[in-house]
Amino acid sequence: MKLILNTPGLYLCKRGECFQIQTDGEKQDISARKVDQILITTRAALSTDAIELALENNIDIVFLKNTGKPLGRIWHSKLGSITTIRRKQLFLQDEPLGLCLVKEWIGEKLDNQMELLSKLSSNRRDERRSMAKESAERIRNCKDSIMAVSTDKSIDDVRESIQGYEGTASRMYFEALSILIPPKYEFNGRSRSPALDQFNCVLNYSYGILYSSVEKACIIAGLDPYIGIMHTDNYNKKALVFDLVEIYRGYMDEIVFRLFSTKKVEDSFFDVIESGYYLNKDGKRAVIGEYNKELEKKIKYRGRNIEFANIIQYDCHQLANRILKEAVSC
Repeated sequence: MKLILNTPGLYLCKRGECFQIQTDGEKQDISARKVDQILITTRAALSTDAIELALENNIDIVFLKNTGKPLGRIWHSKLGSITTIRRKQLFLQDEPLGLCLVKEWIGEKLDNQMELLSKLSSNRRDERRSMAKESAERIRNCKDSIMAVSTDKSIDDVRESIQGYEGTASRMYFEALSILIPPKYEFNGRSRSPALDQFNCVLNYSYGILYSSVEKACIIAGLDPYIGIMHTDNYNKKALVFDLVEIYRGYMDEIVFRLFSTKKVEDSFFDVIESGYYLNKDGKRAVIGEYNKELEKKIKYRGRNIEFANIIQYDCHQLANRILKEAVSC
């Protein structure tokens, strides 16, 4: 489970082999064995004993901004694997394997987008169904163009072209989502900092949680989160996290869309500041609660029945193994 600390003034300490949450005179004990991550979204106090208990149990502590993006984390000092993986990562931008991986990741992202549009439109009996099918077909055309890019070239030679196809697919995808969502929540494309509507606000926060999960999986698998392929290196930019997160956005899109379509989102979840929408405490609790439910579900993934919570970690270990073996399979 993910332990969410979102009550201002909360205090987290250690009691035996449990974390104890103290707030407003109440105390709650949670076994460290049941916790895989601690997310802190507000002003809270932690004892050094609680931090030590987390480190001993391989639990990372993540501090999140209001937008949901990770601000920082406390993690043990051990490297996840041998340094050979990180050395080989450095050369992926110039090798066929690097471009091959990028094509796979973006291709999977577009597949997830098409699958979600198909799922959402299946119970529509009006023009929205045909519109969604048309959008999915155009996204497929973008994917075909990306898959046709030759791996004989370096990623620097084709980056702009691939980003162009990906951007076109993304615009069509979100236009379709806006039409399929209940009319009250229709939106005009993606907006980030700040979100200009409620849907994008929740989506941004869910993506922030996703960034944290991907970064953690990279560290455990021995991958360097800062050495990317598609996303270029920059100071303090976790380029590989930005690369890999694309694969899983569709899962978060579906969770968020479900929240809105099943009327689980309330206007009281949002604070409007300078014409932008921000999730408040109640809104964050609703999003994280839905995300936690999803983590426990088993789904068919790459020929295996696997819990959603373990998918990202499984993929990162597979990626580390491919980098070590330098296996190219396009």
